[in-house]
Order: sequence, then C-alpha cells, then structure tokens
Amino acid sequence: MPPDRATGDGPRGGLKAVLPLLPHLWPKDQPGFRLRVVGALIATVAGQLATVAAPLFIEEAVNRLSAGGSLGEQAGVLAMGLVIGYGLVRLIGAALPQLREVWFTKVGQAATRSVAVETFAHLHELSLRFHLERRTGGLSRIIERGVKSIDFLFRFLLFNIGPTLVQLAIIAVLFGTRYASAFAGIAIATVAAYFLFTLTSTEWRLKFRREMNSLDTSANTHAVDALLNYETVKYFTNEAYERERYDGAMKSYQDAAVRSNLSLAAVNLGQAVIMNVGLVAALALVSARVAAGEMQVGAIAAISLIMMQLYQPLNILGFAYREIKQALVDMEKMFDLLAEAPEVKDAPDATHLEVKTGAVAFENVTFGYEKNRTILDGLSFEAAPGAFVAIVGPTGAGKSTISRLLNRFYEPQAGRILIDGEDVKGFTQQSVRAAIGVVPQDTVLFNDTIGANIAYGRPGAAQEEIERAADLAAIGDFIRALPDGWETQVGERGLKLSGGEKQRVAIARTILKNPPILILDEATSALDAATERAIQSALERVSEGRTTLVIAHRLSTIIGADRIHVLDSGRLAEAGTHEELLAKGGLYAELWEKQQDAQHRVAAE
Repeated sequence: MPPDRATGDGPRGGLKAVLPLLPHLWPKDQPGFRLRVVGALIATVAGQLATVAAPLFIEEAVNRLSAGGSLGEQAGVLAMGLVIGYGLVRLIGAALPQLREVWFTKVGQAATRSVAVETFAHLHELSLRFHLERRTGGLSRIIERGVKSIDFLFRFLLFNIGPTLVQLAIIAVLFGTRYASAFAGIAIATVAAYFLFTLTSTEWRLKFRREMNSLDTSANTHAVDALLNYETVKYFTNEAYERERYDGAMKSYQDAAVRSNLSLAAVNLGQAVIMNVGLVAALALVSARVAAGEMQVGAIAAISLIMMQLYQPLNILGFAYREIKQALVDMEKMFDLLAEAPEVKDAPDATHLEVKTGAVAFENVTFGYEKNRTILDGLSFEAAPGAFVAIVGPTGAGKSTISRLLNRFYEPQAGRILIDGEDVKGFTQQSVRAAIGVVPQDTVLFNDTIGANIAYGRPGAAQEEIERAADLAAIGDFIRALPDGWETQVGERGLKLSGGEKQRVAIARTILKNPPILILDEATSALDAATERAIQSALERVSEGRTTLVIAHRLSTIIGADRIHVLDSGRLAEAGTHEELLAKGGLYAELWEKQQDAQHRVAAE
C-alpha cells in the first residue's frame, strides 16, 4: 500500500522550505560558483552604500551655493564638482548591481537547471501507483511553475531582502547622527508601518493567489486531457462539450485572477499612502528647522533624496515579499513532489543483478492494488531457464500484474519473486528492469521519429542494429517504404501509426534491448493474422536461449509453449502443456473451446 502522507492547502514551512535548494546555489564541487556568489554579494552591498551616500553630495552643493558671499565664483565651481561627484556615485550605485548580474546569472541558471533535473529525476523514481493516480497536465503545470520560481527566490533572498534591510539601517543611523533623532524615528516608523501593512495585506492576498493557481491547474488539466484524447472527442462529436468545459474552467480562473489583481491594487495604494505620509512628515520637519535656522537649506534636498531613496528599497521590499510568498505558493506542490517517497525502494545493501540462467519463480505471492481487492492470492509458478512459458486466464485474473511485480513497479504484500533463485528485493530496481524486456499490450510511443523510438531500446545502438531489430519485428520494409524512412514522425503517443505498427515498433525496441528475460504481454493482440504469424516466428527466434513469459488471451498463439500456467481469480488453477491441459478438461479446455467456437462463427459469417 502507498505510504501515508500529510495533505494541506497552506504553505509548508515558509522560507525553511527553500533550504534544501540552497546547496544548488553553493555547490561543493564548484569553487568558481562560490566566488561568483561572494562577488555578487559584495557588489550588491557596495552599490547600496554608494546609492545612500550620493544625496550628501547634493546637500553640500546646495549649502555652498546658498552661502554665496565672499566665495563667489569659487562656490559655484565647488558646487559643480559636488554635483559631478553626485552623478558619479549614483552611476557607481547603478553599475554595481549590473556587475552583480554578470557574476550571478550563471550561478542562478545552473542552480535552476540542477533543481529542475533533480525534480525530473525524482519523478522517474516514484512508483507506478503515484503516476497512475496523477493527471499529466496538472503535474507538468506544477513543475513548470515551481522551477520558474526558483531563480526568483534565489535572487531576492540573497540580493534584495538582506541588503535592503542593511540599507534601511544605514539610513536610520545617518538620520540620527547627521540630523536629528526625529528623522530617524520618522524613517523607522515609515519602514515599520510599510512592512506591517505589506505583511498583513500579502497574507490576505494569498488566498486569492492560491485559488487562482488551483483553477489554472484545473483548466490546464482539462485542456491536456482533451487534446490527448483527440480521437475519442471526435468519435463522440464532443467538441462543443469540451469547449464548454474548458470555457467554464477558464471563466472560473478569470474571476479568480480579477479578484487577485483587485486585491493587489488595494495593497499598492496602501503602500503609496504610507510612503507619502512618511515623506511629507520628514519634509515638513526639515522645512521647519531650516526656517528656524537650526539646519542649512541643503538638508531639505538631502533628506528629500534620502527619503525617496528609502522609498525605492521599501518598494522593492514589498514587491519582493509579495513575490516570495507567491513563489512559495507556486512551489508548494513541487516541494510535495520532492518530499514524496517512492513506494518501492532499493534495500541499503541491494546488489546489481547479473542474470546467469534466467530462471523466474513466484512463491506464494499475494498482491492487491487496494487493501480490499486482492489481485494475486498466494500465486506460485516457475519458469525454467530458457523456457517459453505462457500465462493465460480470464480477464481480471491477474496476468498483467505479474509483469508489473516482476519489474518491481510494486512490491507484493506476501511471498517472494525470484530470479536465479534469489529474491528480486535484494537487487537494485534498475538492474532488474535492465534484465527484462517487455512488449506491453498497450504501446505508447514518444513523439519522435520511428527510428528514435526503436533506438530507445538501447540508446547509442548502431543503425545496422536498429534495422536488424526492425526486420526481426517485421516492420523494417514498411519503414523503408515511407517517404521519410527512419526519420518519419510518429506523432503524439504514436497516433500516426496503426495499432499493429505501434506494436511492431515496441517489439523491435525490445529486440534491440536484447534482455535475458522477455515478457510479451499480449504482444500480437493488435495484429492481423498474417502479420501475427510473421511476428510469432520472429519472437520464437528471439526467445531462443532466453526465459520468455507470454501473457496471452488468444490461446492459439501459445500452443507451442513449454508450459502453460492458467490463472483464475489470482490463483494458479492448473498448469501443463497444451495437450495436457486439453486432456484435463479444466478451465484451459473451456477457454480453448470458447475461442474455437468464436473463430468458427466468424469464419462462417
């Protein structure tokens, strides 16, 4: 059974959830990247110090000019120099963040790629049950939004939040020491009010963002499902129905997006009010002190510029906080994916499977996909090394489940599965699957060329090997006759090919893999009689010297099997050769008679 996992709609762990991502930003094996991060931090802090210091040049210039008197032309020259200095310091303050971008961009992009690859790889490690219970459209959307938010989080956490707070501290100290503690009080009060308002209003807005994300995922899932099932939609002429469903989903998303944008406008207005109140208060105080002769007139310009300078990091702080919180919402589901534990895990001491004889055995195996539904009930059977063994039985008897258990997509609740007399739980999953070749009943191809789909059985195989595998699967001549030959595109899930053509591609892919154990799960079910005979002959040649398990519905395809195991309700009902089972007059003989009668009726028609 799948492990229990907590569910919830709220943010998980706040910023602590980002900590597992930080090693990607500070990689142990990349000292050059670490130097880039340190350089970017230094450039950021130096740039902000320069930006805060720049208004002091203007203050001194205004004081020089307002003094006038005996200084005359000298005051004007000095003031001009101070203005030029102001421009240069501001230029430095603007240039250093760009230098930071030059240094950090490579690190940020590499970290984003690393996390994306880790998430992608983790999804492939998760159990088959997880993927069967997930909807592809929603899953891809979760990953897309989560990965895109990573670079943003790195940048703002490292280069905006911390340095901005440092800059605010510098401004408060400057006001208190150079002017008066009242100015520092105004600055601190403005910052506190701004931050408190931003914090509370952003928390209030999160419910709108979360609702919008949920509806966006739902709309995308509807769209992907409808497009993946294009033929089914056409068969039932349900284009209008799908359009209305998608329109309904998009209408819900539209309403949620409007609510989210209106709430953002309200937050922005509140922030502007707080900042302008703080600016007016500071200017009113400095104007009163200048009028009283307690401060020079240049202080008006300096404090005005510093307060405006204060506005910019505060604005960035509010934006950064909102976006970080929203990015964390976007990453919630991706964090859940990264935290998802595989249902099937390799043992700590698992070894690599090296198949010697290829003997396969099930010993009292009990398994069910759900707790209240048993599929295999104490099943035991053997496949001798190099034997051609068939597994048959009525629909729902558990035939295809055998393939999934042997490949370790699931673990049995009881019993053992053996290869060469050893429990497969003692081997790594990758090595077990590498030793087994499967031709499934339902073949799904990649949206790539027909040659690439065959080569997927063994990436890096030579073209001659690919063509030989295709010839053995009786599809080589068909491919060569196509206008684009091996470069023919098969379309989404292979929809440009017929069912029989797709199955032959799957057979060729498995032949190319060249595994010591073969599983043919209704491998010829989509083929016509002539092609089926040709492929049966090819499969017989390929299976020589290999242990082959054939899961079959049409009994005529397994007459020559070394041994036939007949399943019924997850149990082994009987076993023997074709002749022995017919002579017993049991379930196999009953199934054989029914199929023969059906064939005779079809022939008579």
